[in-house]
Amino acid sequence: MAEAEKMAYIFPGQGAQYVGMGKDLYDGFSSAKAVFRQADKAVGFALSELCFEGPENELKKTVNAQPAIVTISLALLAAMRDTYVVKSLPSPSLVAGHSLGEYTALAAAGVVDFASAIFLTRKRGELMHQAGQQNPGAMAAIIGLEEAVLADICSQTKAKIANINCPGQLVISGREECVNAASTAAEEKGARRIVQLQVSGAFHTESMQPAVEGLAEAIAGITFNDAQIPIVANTSATEITATVDIKNELLNQLCHSVQWQRSMEYMINGGVTSFIEIGPGRVLSGLMRRINRGVKAINIGDAEAVRNLQQ
Repeated sequence: MAEAEKMAYIFPGQGAQYVGMGKDLYDGFSSAKAVFRQADKAVGFALSELCFEGPENELKKTVNAQPAIVTISLALLAAMRDTYVVKSLPSPSLVAGHSLGEYTALAAAGVVDFASAIFLTRKRGELMHQAGQQNPGAMAAIIGLEEAVLADICSQTKAKIANINCPGQLVISGREECVNAASTAAEEKGARRIVQLQVSGAFHTESMQPAVEGLAEAIAGITFNDAQIPIVANTSATEITATVDIKNELLNQLCHSVQWQRSMEYMINGGVTSFIEIGPGRVLSGLMRRINRGVKAINIGDAEAVRNLQQ
């Protein structure tokens, strides 16, 4: 990687989890092992064991999947930092995380410590699950439809666009009947595929409002610092560094759309030419190929990928 190259870290959100993730990191890097131990202490149970051994039905629950994904991402980051000392690679100019991944970005930017990021995501998962029980809802990915067309459908069906991921990949959210009506209309308008998401509520809509107060209380109990690396916020697709703005973003994000495509375009327009996705799966690297094929996007998702940084 060239010295002058402008690079960003990006972190995945819920849905990237799988049983067995992180075991190679735990075994191969003392810095990663320390993160898993912090995680177990922060959530009050053996989260590391759930990541390594499952069962899958427990790991994919919102309350567990959220801290698990952040833990794996932070363990990878810790292992990478050890490697980067050897490689003398440049620090990221910007960081961003997709929904849940925004908490990993906070830790990467020095806003909160690793244990606090994991604790907050466990609390966030609990609160979002509770909000979903209070206000039942659904989500669906709409593939192959323009944003303007889907926005018109949503205005008629009372569904909401929850994620703008990349051209042709959008996610809607809302009450089940609204999402079903919007999905049917989207199919009639030419959507190539519709995928019902296995989630416990209508995330990124006003249905999550009951979670806001509880999350605000949890945030109030955590020490926050101004970001050492600017964070590109999900809801505004612009960079933030001040503590007050970061706290507001975490609360706004619960009930508002994730502007991922615009966030990536903001970074690219600001001169970022390389993106490193740090976390399980390759979802964000895949989205980048749809957003802009002219930039470099690589995934660091396991111990082997970390070691390859040394080559």
